[in-house]
Amino acid sequence: MNLALRDIRHRAGRFVLTAVGLSLLLGVVMSMIGIYRGLVDDALALARAPAAELWVVEGGTRGPFAEASRIPRDTRAAIARLDGVAAAGAVTYQSLQVSVDGRPLRLFVVGHELDRPGGPTAIADGRAIERSHFELVVDRRTGLKLGERLRLGTDTFTVVGRTKGQVDSAGNAVAYMTLSDAQKLQFTLEGAAARNQAARGESPNRQQVNAVVARVKPGHDPDELAQSVRRWKHLAALSQDQQESLLLTSVVEKARRQIGLFTAVLLAVSTVIIALIIYTMTMDKMREIATLKLIGAPDRTIAGLILQQSLALGGLAFVTGTTLVTLAAGVFPRRVLILPADVAALSLVVLTICVVASLFGVRYALRVDPARALGG
Repeated sequence: MNLALRDIRHRAGRFVLTAVGLSLLLGVVMSMIGIYRGLVDDALALARAPAAELWVVEGGTRGPFAEASRIPRDTRAAIARLDGVAAAGAVTYQSLQVSVDGRPLRLFVVGHELDRPGGPTAIADGRAIERSHFELVVDRRTGLKLGERLRLGTDTFTVVGRTKGQVDSAGNAVAYMTLSDAQKLQFTLEGAAARNQAARGESPNRQQVNAVVARVKPGHDPDELAQSVRRWKHLAALSQDQQESLLLTSVVEKARRQIGLFTAVLLAVSTVIIALIIYTMTMDKMREIATLKLIGAPDRTIAGLILQQSLALGGLAFVTGTTLVTLAAGVFPRRVLILPADVAALSLVVLTICVVASLFGVRYALRVDPARALGG
């Protein structure tokens, strides 16, 4: 006879409601972990999109994602001539706020050269950009459909393709256009600002880009190529691994600490709640426990009763909470990425919490006087 199971059946309603409440708390913990994983994956998605091994940026900067970077467009030709470089492409990056059917839409626009590194590596719907002007590839998250027209700056673009999962570190959908269109959008002023620039005899400089990305030939070390580029005092260079490490340390580091601290607090609260619940459940059956001790039940039987109930409560809450978060992941405004390794790790944490929380109830139960079973 399993005493823990019989006691749970006797108080099934309260046990289930308690488990549901605890599952919501553990679901928040899992969602925080998933948000962090999604944050990291989103931040790296943009850097990994060109499938490049070398990033060349303005000297003295760590751009283009960590800080501003502007270099001459013809830098691409110089990088392409380096021994070990298979292909190179110039790119620009900029954020835009537009209105689509009355709703605001935040875009991270990438300008790239056709048939060179810098554009999307995979198109989920439609096709890649083929014309030199006024074509756009956007991520599905924008909600834009193939063939839809979008006004950006002074020009109207047509959506010819869509990607999947292409966002920046802030979760904004990425849009790709040709480099010439992006330079016009980024460096050309409009309205009164343009007239003021013309009156001063200045012209927009469209021969600047934010970075040059390059792919390396097999057998060549990207770090060595980056070191070679750094000898040019007006340029800085990072390998792909360095770029990703920089993104994680400079762009998402504070978010990682914040989410980690919040998760730790939630786990501590979960421990206290489980301990309180188990302690209360133990107090409710003090006479039954005293009776067990009176008839000679060993301490391990009583400890096992409390521990099994604690594990059952934590296990049911964990499974329910994880299931709810997995089903609701698509509703979150930021991507929630649930990894099997994180689920396994959290299950071990919950197991440890349940064992630790049950110790309070076990300690109290083992100190009960068997004579209490004969009391009124």
